[in-house]
Amino acid sequence: MAVSFDFERAWLAKLSACLDEAAGEETRQQVMTGSECLSDQSDRAAVHDWTQQAMERLESLVDEETAQRVMTGCACQHPKQGLQAARRAYEETGDLIAAHHILQTQFEAFLRDSLELEEGHIETVVDRGWGLAGILAGNRILATKIPKSGHLADYLNEADPEKRRQSYCHCPRVRDILRTGGSLPVTYCYCGAGFYKGIWEEIVQAPVEVQVLKSVLTGDEVCTIAVGLPVASR
Repeated sequence: MAVSFDFERAWLAKLSACLDEAAGEETRQQVMTGSECLSDQSDRAAVHDWTQQAMERLESLVDEETAQRVMTGCACQHPKQGLQAARRAYEETGDLIAAHHILQTQFEAFLRDSLELEEGHIETVVDRGWGLAGILAGNRILATKIPKSGHLADYLNEADPEKRRQSYCHCPRVRDILRTGGSLPVTYCYCGAGFYKGIWEEIVQAPVEVQVLKSVLTGDEVCTIAVGLPVASR
């Protein structure tokens, strides 16, 4: 009998491993206190309360850079096979523009073929610079997260900005917390920033830096991450 995937347990395991690597066993034990009984079956309020307290403990125990390194390591990752065309283009030319163009083309095909968005919605997403590729300026990417795929059409049709914020994030904890009026430290958003970090580190085969510029957790309508790349386009 197949074992069903438990998102909470999987994410908590990543957080624990990242804490061990970046901050050490003692810090890991303190931050993870109380997580042992959490799972997808747990009361959502209990998950939210623990997550907020864990982020507060993390921020109190390590410096900002270490906290961000822990959280970027917890990110969901884009499949590497989907990045190989962009990686090869960069390896062959050293040109970020070429790699970025491939990512953007793939993203627009995803909107059209997989999500089956109307052309007007596709134009809106592209015009706003949302999605996988972001906006390239020199050696910097400004990546604005696309609203969660399953909610995208509803998001674009929703007039109420608060309801848009509540449906925007890919993370179920953030969506639930915003719907119930709760909050989380913005440090948590470095988990989402790690998604873009992973993309560009695979493409350029070098470390990149990420910075959260906007977050729905701080009242913004979107989440925007700056990705600092190691070289400028030719």
